[in-house]
Parts: sequence; C-alpha cells; structure tokens
Amino acid sequence: MSIEIPSREELGVILKKSKKIAVVGLSGNPERTSYMVSKAMQDAGYEIIPVNPTVDEVLGVKSVKSLKDIDGHVDIVNVFRRSEHLLEVAKEFVEINADVFWSQLGCIDENAYNFLKEKGYTVVMDRCIKVEHALTK
Repeated sequence: MSIEIPSREELGVILKKSKKIAVVGLSGNPERTSYMVSKAMQDAGYEIIPVNPTVDEVLGVKSVKSLKDIDGHVDIVNVFRRSEHLLEVAKEFVEINADVFWSQLGCIDENAYNFLKEKGYTVVMDRCIKVEHALTK
C-alpha cells in the first residue's frame, strides 16, 4: 500500500484549525464507536454534523442524508463506513470540496486515497480522530 498519513504534527495543525466535522455513518447508538468518538469531539468544541440517512438526529443535531445536504463549508469529513464504501464517500467529498478526508481505524482504500490525492486533498486513513486529538493537544 502506498498510503501516506500526515505526521502527528500535521494532524495537530489540521485539528487546531478545523471547526466543523461531518461524520459519515454516525450511529445514534451510544454504544457504537462512531457515537463515542463524535461525542468526544463535540465535547472538545467541534461542530458535528451527522451524515446518516437512517437516523433523524444524533448528539442533538439534525442528521443529513448525504454530504451534499450540508450547509456551509466542512473542514473534516470523518468516515465511519467499511473500506469498500470509501471511494463512493470520496466522490461525494470532492463535490462539497471539504478540506480533509479522514477515515477511522481499520478503514483503508487505496483507490479512494489515490482518487483524492490526485485532486490535491489531504487524506488521513486508518487513524482515530479522537486519539489523534488527545495526542496533539
């Protein structure tokens, strides 16, 4: 695999300047990792936008069906979907021109990575945003 992740210092810079995180696949179930991670990021001061067509609201925020339904600019798209869905999410990501595509631990797709890098986007794969936030404070 030829996937290069930004350094911890670079991740720290990304997290410090970012404010709005769209979370694709954010579950309304408090036991799910996506919920726990997003709650922690919300508690840390980030605006969380749930992107999940199967729930109405998560963490007190109205859910949207797709990235294209979000008003305003998105700093980070944090993806909690299986690796085989990353390319489809990456294509939608490009349509909204967000800054950083971030997939959680265990989520890697070289095709999605190459697709985004060729367009000049910052891509983080196989990293937990909550862990990186804690390590770069």
